[in-house]
Amino acid sequence: MKVNTVGKLLLLVLVTFSAHHVVVICSSSFLHGNDTDRLSLLDFKDAISLDPQQAFMSWNDSTHFCNWEGVLCTVKAPRRVVSLNLTSRGLVGQISPSLGNLTFLHSLVLTENTLAGDIPTSLGHLHRLQTLRLNNNTLQGRIPSFANCTELKVFHVAFNNLIGQFPANFPPHLQMLQVSGNNLTGTIPASLANITTLTHITFSYNHISENIPSEFADLSSLQYLYAAVNQLTGRFPQAILNLSTLIGLDLGPNSLSGEVPPNLCASLPNLQILVLAENFFIGNIPSSFTNASNIYDIDLSINNFTGLVPTTIGRLTKLSYLNLGQNQLQANSKQDWEFLDNLGNCTELQMFSLSWNRLSGHVPSSLGNLSNQLQKLYLGENQLSGDFPSGIANLRNLILLSLGANHFTGVVPEWIGTVKTLQLLDLGGNYFTGGIPSSLSNLSQLGWLYLDSNQFIGHIPPSLGNFPMLQCLDIYNNNLSGKIPMEIFKIPTMFILKLSSNNLDGQLPTDIGNAKQLVHLLLSSNKLSGDIPNTLGDCESLEDIELDLNIFSGSIPASLGNISGLKVLNLSANNLTGSISTSLVNLQLLEKLDLSFNHLNGEVPTKGIFKNATIVRIDGNQGLCGGALELHMLACSVMPLNSIRHKRSVMLKIVTPIASMVSLALVIFVLLLWRGKHKRKSVSLPSLATKFPKVSFNNLAKATHGFSTSNLIGRGGYSSVYKGKLVEDGNEVAIKVFNLETRGAQKSFIAECNALRNVRHRNLVHIITACSSIDSNGNDFKALVYELMRGGDLNKLLHSNQDHEGSSDLYLITMAQRISILVDVADVLEYLHHNNEGTMVHCDLKPSNILLDDNMIAHVGDFGLARFKVGSTTSSQCNSSSSSVAVMGTIGYAAPEYARGGQVSTAADVYSFGVVLLEIFIRRRPTDDMFKDGLNIVKFTEISFPDRVLEIVDPQLLQELEETPVALKETSVNCLLPILNIGLCCTKPSPGERITMHEVATKLHGIRDAYLRS
Repeated sequence: MKVNTVGKLLLLVLVTFSAHHVVVICSSSFLHGNDTDRLSLLDFKDAISLDPQQAFMSWNDSTHFCNWEGVLCTVKAPRRVVSLNLTSRGLVGQISPSLGNLTFLHSLVLTENTLAGDIPTSLGHLHRLQTLRLNNNTLQGRIPSFANCTELKVFHVAFNNLIGQFPANFPPHLQMLQVSGNNLTGTIPASLANITTLTHITFSYNHISENIPSEFADLSSLQYLYAAVNQLTGRFPQAILNLSTLIGLDLGPNSLSGEVPPNLCASLPNLQILVLAENFFIGNIPSSFTNASNIYDIDLSINNFTGLVPTTIGRLTKLSYLNLGQNQLQANSKQDWEFLDNLGNCTELQMFSLSWNRLSGHVPSSLGNLSNQLQKLYLGENQLSGDFPSGIANLRNLILLSLGANHFTGVVPEWIGTVKTLQLLDLGGNYFTGGIPSSLSNLSQLGWLYLDSNQFIGHIPPSLGNFPMLQCLDIYNNNLSGKIPMEIFKIPTMFILKLSSNNLDGQLPTDIGNAKQLVHLLLSSNKLSGDIPNTLGDCESLEDIELDLNIFSGSIPASLGNISGLKVLNLSANNLTGSISTSLVNLQLLEKLDLSFNHLNGEVPTKGIFKNATIVRIDGNQGLCGGALELHMLACSVMPLNSIRHKRSVMLKIVTPIASMVSLALVIFVLLLWRGKHKRKSVSLPSLATKFPKVSFNNLAKATHGFSTSNLIGRGGYSSVYKGKLVEDGNEVAIKVFNLETRGAQKSFIAECNALRNVRHRNLVHIITACSSIDSNGNDFKALVYELMRGGDLNKLLHSNQDHEGSSDLYLITMAQRISILVDVADVLEYLHHNNEGTMVHCDLKPSNILLDDNMIAHVGDFGLARFKVGSTTSSQCNSSSSSVAVMGTIGYAAPEYARGGQVSTAADVYSFGVVLLEIFIRRRPTDDMFKDGLNIVKFTEISFPDRVLEIVDPQLLQELEETPVALKETSVNCLLPILNIGLCCTKPSPGERITMHEVATKLHGIRDAYLRS
């Protein structure tokens, strides 16, 4: 039978005859086109479990499938699906393999949904497919082969959860390959270089290792190569220099090293975007930028570039983004700053950063010639000095200004209030003096104001309460006085208020209850007094309340128990009275409760957070009793008060005469011993004892089972430390017994007593009491009783298993723990050097004097060599005859100037801290056998810094890096270099070259915050 056009239509009609009727069946292809396409689309619909925007509402039999939402078909019959586009419809489900039956499909776009499961392998058989966009979903599994899709030009599966090797099987005409934001591993296949039509290759945010293949030099059409946040290693890929068509290049963060080719931009004249950030590049910044005249984005931050900023950079007239932060660039003289004069030619510049470099001296006035479009200026973390840079007055469109952590002096000018576009102003960590400019209140768009760690005086201007959008006000560590203005608490957007370490006084305003959005309230170390306002409980968003080291009185407000999200409550070292409010048991999210050193009394609650002794501090409150057994409190008496008074009266009548007789006998006995046996001068216990509970030799002997060697936990030059358990309260303690037969031990005891009497800090080892008595043989006995640090000392944590023969296993210490230990120790030294009345120098900082509690929080101890500095003089409670050997501290940790008879100084503590820092990350003692013939731990680090630091750090860190997600790994590596650089800055040979502990603490806090945020 001959089939013509009419015949084809007739074949579509089946006529069935029967004895009773005729049935006519019409094929759906005749009515609706190709049925395979329709059924494939319905299978796709069935695989979608959630359609929140009702994209499939039109997908029904009453509408031809070519008119369904997102579907396009050929115009002529038989109509076939050529495009399916359901972008950003919120679809949840999987991609049906039936889409592989849409054999006429040219374009499949399912971008920005929540599609999961594998990419169907059937899609790899769509011979006509030209565009595949499945990016921004949650797809899993491996990428199937698309080699058979010979027409494919766009392959975009970025930002899913795909795994496996970097895909290699692609058709020969592919133009765009985008696989960023997945979990792909392996290396970049060299076979990609055979696809000479490629214009885009992006594989950022994966786990790709090694380097860009040399074969990539053949990609003559490549315009964009984005390889950020991977694990690329080796030198700058030379193949890139052959890609003259390149417009965008992003190689950071990775682990590339060495020098950047000086002819980089001469080889890439069309370059517009250059990102080499967060690698290990060294040497000078290439001066060939002028060859890429269209470049507008340069990011070379977080490397180790040295030398000067090229003056030629000012010829890039289209430059809008220039980030040179966190390198080792220098500028001091007028000639060094010449680049800034030329940068004024970049009239489109919007962001400029030179933070975390080695810039010094005064900022040239040519800063004011920068583009009037400049919005963000970062000059923080340098050694810039002089007055507030006057050129900033011309930059009237600044949104962000960072001058923090420099050496600026003088007053902050009132004209700063004229830069009305400012949203963030960071002046922290300088030496600004005078009052806080009232004109700051004119900055109506300001959201973040950092004035911390300066020398501001006077009152906090009430006008600061006029900020309509301020979120963070940080004036920590200044010399401000007066009351806290109530207007501050009326700022509706405030969520961080840091006023700690000033001289603020008076009562906390009751208006504090208006601060509904306040999350962090830090008012420690001031002179605030009066009751803690009950309205504080109205601040329902609070997570952190720190009111310690003030003189608050009255009771703990019960309303604090209403702040359900509270995580930290520190009311320690005040004059609070009354009982602990039972409402605090409701704070289920609390991570730290410190009520220590007040005058609280009554029974300690036993419910809620009070069950967890690790987060509750209540020591130093003599009137408290009861509570959880782990708190080791005395049991509360149940005897009626009248009965107690009666028994006390009777006991006094009986005991007083006996006590008098015993006391007289003891006095005579001690005098006889003193005159007849020893004939040596007795040194009275410093006033420390009047402040703490008294203990006798017998108490301590019982606590340590007669100072048994089984209780010995440490030994030093002047003393031995025993673990003990006080019979009176059952508390486990560390008892430091001084060997008074050793020359200098007596002075060490007195020095430590006087040191501890004058200091108080959360990261100092907490002293419980002191004992100056006579032992069972009539000899002088002196001991200090400390809170037991159950984590041991840092030396044992780092090296204990190394010290056992045949054992090489070491305790696992994570990157986060190492950073936190350093921050704790830095905070203590900063406090001793900068925040105490009269500077204190520890003189013997080393790992064995750094103790750890159950939570790995570090505490500094052993102040037997500590010295006080008042002005230019140094004193210790030891007299001037104390040996120079003692002053020098411990070999390996002592500063080199001590060996030359140098004076005690805070710079020597900084040196010791730097050695400890390097030891923590390299995990080698400074006295290791490898350090000889002039090589020490500092030079060992310098030789490897920055290119080969991963070769010298503790292998445990490298193993941790290998086992962590790529984002965290990169963050860890990027934190490691600045940390080790801090160690090197601390251990400069000359004391004058070393940074201060204030700078150290500021930098380490910034590094830790950045690491923890990641």
